[in-house]
Amino acid sequence: MAKIEKFEELQSWQKARVLANFIYDLTENVRFAKDFRLCGQIQDAAGSIMHNIAEGFDAGTNPEFIRFLKMSRRSASEVQSELYLALDRKYINQDELNKAYHLATETKRLINGLIAYLRKSKPSE
Repeated sequence: MAKIEKFEELQSWQKARVLANFIYDLTENVRFAKDFRLCGQIQDAAGSIMHNIAEGFDAGTNPEFIRFLKMSRRSASEVQSELYLALDRKYINQDELNKAYHLATETKRLINGLIAYLRKSKPSE
């Protein structure tokens, strides 16, 4: 496996970026945007996914990187939960929820794969 030099090369970060941008697109809906608390919370959680991956990449050790990846994974679950509230409030429709939920699930799958890889690899200095 080629050595990854920067966080932007990580598939989990790339997928998290797609998810964050999709969430921002959803929250541009006028009704959704007026719910400042939910709008801000889901945007923050979506951004947190990619930001924690990036921050963890430079953490210096595999255990510390894994800690950040776990925070990122929890943020993806938070997004998934918040999507249901957005659906219940009729800010998004079922198709939008399904797409965003799938992106979050895929992001978590990639994060889980990275965690498994880091646990098996030699500890970084």
